[in-house]
Amino acid sequence: MAGITDPRPPLPEWILKCYDLLCSHTSQPDRGKDAVQVIEYDDATDTLLSDSELALEQRDVEYALTRLLERGYFYEVEDELRVTSPEEQC
Repeated sequence: MAGITDPRPPLPEWILKCYDLLCSHTSQPDRGKDAVQVIEYDDATDTLLSDSELALEQRDVEYALTRLLERGYFYEVEDELRVTSPEEQC
């Protein structure tokens, strides 16, 4: 996530839309105090590919997920994408 001290430019709007869409499809398998929002990587890919408003191709989806992982919006555990700070981001 690009902050004030982050020299990188902000993520493009279409990638942020991907993030918002994925957040709306996450689940919290453990509803405890430290519950983490999760989406399977394959489900994330399918969700982004099937959204007619975004109209993304496979390469676009892979690029968006890579950028979101690199910027810390998600972290990956096995085949799951987990939201880094759900209270601040989703």
